Amino acid sequence: MSALVRSRLLSIVRTSNRRYCSSAAVNPPPKEPIAAAASSIIGNQPPPPSSTVPPAATSGAEKKSWSFLKYGLIAALTGGVATAGYATYAYTVDVVDEKTKALRSSTKLTIADDASAYDVMNRQANTFTNLLQKFQAYLYSAAMTVPAKLVELYLDLRKSTEEQVRGFTEPASDQLLPDLHPMEQHVFTLVLDLNETLLYSDWKRERGWRTFKRPGVDDFLERLAQYYEIVVYSDQLNMYVDPTVERLDPKHYIRYRLNRAHTRYLKGKHYRDLSKLNRDPAKILFVSGNALESSLQPENSVPIKPWKGETEDTALLDLIPFLEYVAVHRPADIRPVLASYQGRDIAKEFIERSKEYQKRMQDQKQQGRFWRR
Repeated sequence: MSALVRSRLLSIVRTSNRRYCSSAAVNPPPKEPIAAAASSIIGNQPPPPSSTVPPAATSGAEKKSWSFLKYGLIAALTGGVATAGYATYAYTVDVVDEKTKALRSSTKLTIADDASAYDVMNRQANTFTNLLQKFQAYLYSAAMTVPAKLVELYLDLRKSTEEQVRGFTEPASDQLLPDLHPMEQHVFTLVLDLNETLLYSDWKRERGWRTFKRPGVDDFLERLAQYYEIVVYSDQLNMYVDPTVERLDPKHYIRYRLNRAHTRYLKGKHYRDLSKLNRDPAKILFVSGNALESSLQPENSVPIKPWKGETEDTALLDLIPFLEYVAVHRPADIRPVLASYQGRDIAKEFIERSKEYQKRMQDQKQQGRFWRR
């Protein structure tokens, strides 16, 4: 009985083992995920590179683009400044205005005007070509507006700057003297320099500045004031010229005083511009110790020896006969007369010519007496 029971139990156990094995073969146990297994196998190795750009690469690209933009702006600014500098050096503002007129006038047709014209075309034929042309008009107008505005800004700045500079380099007025009285239209204008011509200023440590009057100034002014309109034209400041002339000419033989504000500043030097005197250039004489170097009209200059304090100087008195002769005979144009004395001492040459003339007149008189006998 027990043996029979034992055999039955073994058969039951075998049967159950077969069913378990068959069910395990049909439904195998679930496997672990690959990612988990991979992580357990690979350990601490870094993950594979992803398809996205790393943050470092992105920031590097941004830096490159910013550097390109920065250097591009610097290059454009440098080119613009260089162009403006060359235009300022090579051309006047009027020439620049004329050359850029076409560029600036191209922006006067506003976008609205162009758009209205293209709207008419679109109503006639709504095609892709008209739309493209309209877009090109907008783009062209926007692209041309910036250069045109920059040119206008340059012209405005240059004009204002030149006006400011002109106030320091040009005479204060185009007519430095008032109109002559109708009864004095025949009168010549005698323009006198101040320093080293009528006076001399000297400085010494023990006494400072002192101003000396040239010998013969009083007689010179008194005699020539009868024939000429006398004007003092100096390159000194007004605060120096006015009090000096007041002491130099207490009898007021000098009608007008012109100072540095009435000169023209060129290449670091102040020049007398006789064309601004509002007088006939054929009737102007400029007497100066530095006449040829200080006047823009050397053809009107009467050079005289510069005076630097010599007590035996007689240059002003020696010049009186020539100036009186001119005032009495009134040549139609004084400039050819002065050109005939070029390179010579006018006072001495005039005396020599006067002697020769008197000699010829005496010879003619003697010849006339001889034939009358």
